[in-house]
Amino acid sequence: MGDINLKTVIPGPKARALLEKKDKNVPAGPFNTVKTFAAKGDGALLTDVDGNTFIDFAGAIGTLNVGHCPPSVVEALHKQIDSYIHPCFHVMMYEPYIELAETLNGITPGKHDKKTFFLNSGAEAVENAVKIARKYTGRKGIISFERGFHGRTYMAMSLTSKVRPYKYQFGPFAPETYKWPYPAYSFENNMTREELDEYLLQKFDAFFLSEVPPDEIAAVIMEPVQGEGGFIIPSKTFVQGVKKLCDQHGILFIADEIQTGFGRTGKMFAMEHFGVVPDLITMSKSIAAGLPISAVTGRAEIMDSAGTGEIGGTYGGSPLGCVAAIEVVKMIIDQNLLEKANEFGRKFQDRFGKLTGKFPEVGDIRSLGAMCAIEFNHNQSEGNRKPNPLLVQEILKKAHQRGLILMSAGLYGNVIRLLAPLVITESQIEEGFEVLEAAIVECCMQ
Repeated sequence: MGDINLKTVIPGPKARALLEKKDKNVPAGPFNTVKTFAAKGDGALLTDVDGNTFIDFAGAIGTLNVGHCPPSVVEALHKQIDSYIHPCFHVMMYEPYIELAETLNGITPGKHDKKTFFLNSGAEAVENAVKIARKYTGRKGIISFERGFHGRTYMAMSLTSKVRPYKYQFGPFAPETYKWPYPAYSFENNMTREELDEYLLQKFDAFFLSEVPPDEIAAVIMEPVQGEGGFIIPSKTFVQGVKKLCDQHGILFIADEIQTGFGRTGKMFAMEHFGVVPDLITMSKSIAAGLPISAVTGRAEIMDSAGTGEIGGTYGGSPLGCVAAIEVVKMIIDQNLLEKANEFGRKFQDRFGKLTGKFPEVGDIRSLGAMCAIEFNHNQSEGNRKPNPLLVQEILKKAHQRGLILMSAGLYGNVIRLLAPLVITESQIEEGFEVLEAAIVECCMQ
């Protein structure tokens, strides 16, 4: 018997009662992946209000790289609560803010002098990185990428590429924002990866002639691996080519590491895979084991371009978030979670890579460290790979009913993504993989 322990159907009776209250009191907008309610979390396990225990391969959308309720984080939070909760950094400063800033300045890519400040969410980090880039350069234009996701607030939503559900009927959007194509290699059947990289980089050069001159662009913002876009992994050539263009034209390079950071890809930050040092980095999600905090780290001279009072926020860098984040970084280093992320990715490739030869519905098997994805298409001839989001939903439903928490992703919703906590045990990995593979095989053979 494994760690999954299902005592009721999903949702169970207590969850159904709470669902009725939820439908009456909460708007329809916030989505829910699994139709039940959490009661306890421990590592890579979640137990709901009806006593059903699940293996968690979603990790709160990549927020829990160090797992649910890590003991050292819980202990630090209790200790902090006993001292003070939130004097507000803009009123009376506190040491954890400074300690965390120093920590992030040390572990983020690049040996240059850096400075860091804190906010509440990933979207806020993106909004403020844009503000700083505009202030420093004196320019207004911001370039993001097709399939990219940067948040749901006004500027972040404008930079986000997917229309439904993030942008539909929420416009107009922020001006002076532009989109560049991102190398979605699996969809390009008539080009090699090298040919596609070269084509896109040449296209970006032409963009400055046809759309907007480079001296009006403040920054390019890029996810080193696209999250909501379907875990699309670019080449080193492509990322370095974009950075070279930025350097050539005095454009700042912003790395959105909100989903890829803090060990997810087998490096502390995903940009390390590509040999690129960003000018600014946005961070959130797994920074603090589920506490709401985000950060912008950047070159000291860029960060200092904003004057006193021009950036910040009442709850930005709460003491609770800061002490949690300090412990998270210690855990990643002390428990060797970077290697555990890489080992998860190797196990994933070994287990699911063979499915592409067995089932024509299974497309790309992608992973960088423990940022893993399986793409699904209709059973059609090669060269006509039509995305199959309905198959993904069937697989997810079966997995949820069998005690495995998973989520979808991708522009077309045809990707299953895995964001399991890096503290997951080998037996839990094996049990989760068994449930996922069984669901895939069953649905593909129908």
